[in-house]
Amino acid sequence: MDLARYVEEVRHQLMIAADAGGDDARALAERLAAPLEATTRLVLLDALSTAADEITTDLAPGSVDVRLRGLDPEFVVTSPPVDLPLDAQHHDVTSAAGARTPPAAPVISDADEGGTARITLRLPEHLKNQIELAAGRDGLSVNAWLVRATAAALEPAPVERSAPRRTAIGGQHVTGWAR
Repeated sequence: MDLARYVEEVRHQLMIAADAGGDDARALAERLAAPLEATTRLVLLDALSTAADEITTDLAPGSVDVRLRGLDPEFVVTSPPVDLPLDAQHHDVTSAAGARTPPAAPVISDADEGGTARITLRLPEHLKNQIELAAGRDGLSVNAWLVRATAAALEPAPVERSAPRRTAIGGQHVTGWAR
């Protein structure tokens, strides 16, 4: 975001106000213009930072950060993670063709946990190779694949849902369990 036009507008308004005061006021305004430019930039950055904090509060767990590039700020927006529909989060889904599909991988976000941690994991070579293949098939890094697999393994057990079975007499018999 280029602040130059806003700083220039403050300078322009100062000069308009100084013109009303005569030559001495105009000369004083010209001497104050340079220091006022730096102050104006700082005040604008403070206002942008405050606005970003307020937006972050409303956007949580997403965020908006203001970063300074040279003399101008830049906004960095981190979108909140997209939650999966409730029915896709905790059980297998049966398609119209009757094929069962595995539950979608949970959305993982560093913002949920407040950062990352490092861990050393020792695996048998054949398991490492299988993980690398699976990650490649999914278009993920090994680390991202392991994070997804770990999160999925820690999810609560899926609730089994089965269609009612008809008995030979024509009644219905329902089997299964529920929480």
